[in-house]
Amino acid sequence: MKKIQDRESLRKICRALQREGRRIVFTNGCFDILHVGHVRYLKKARALGDLLIVGLNADSSVSRIKPGRPVNSEANRAEVLAALSMVDYVTVFEEKTPYNLIRSLRPDILVKGGDWKKEDIVGSDIVKETFSLPFTRGASTTGIIRKICRLSR
Repeated sequence: MKKIQDRESLRKICRALQREGRRIVFTNGCFDILHVGHVRYLKKARALGDLLIVGLNADSSVSRIKPGRPVNSEANRAEVLAALSMVDYVTVFEEKTPYNLIRSLRPDILVKGGDWKKEDIVGSDIVKETFSLPFTRGASTTGIIRKICRLSR
């Protein structure tokens, strides 16, 4: 099974899996420097359904949201995410938000991190259920980057 898919291929996969009665969970993000907070979050997200799709912000999308980033290329970030056992599929999107991707895939469940209120989660109007999962205290990509910068002085 190829875990990194383009949007149209993944849309077809989703339709087939939903016809089988499988519940699809979707989340998205930059996942620039993978850390324990990401891993715990993805495990919790995957536990909410039968399979987990990660929409990965493309490099151009990340740089619009987070100046000076990403640290790792979209190809490398996608490969790392695809290597995780709890991630079933990864797809890269160029837009600033994943709304069009969510509309195309039509997952059953949408998940974001604890800094999002359910009603503010992009795509919540499309899916059956939306969850905002708590963060792991002290685990953040920005924190890791700051620590590296302090150590390099």
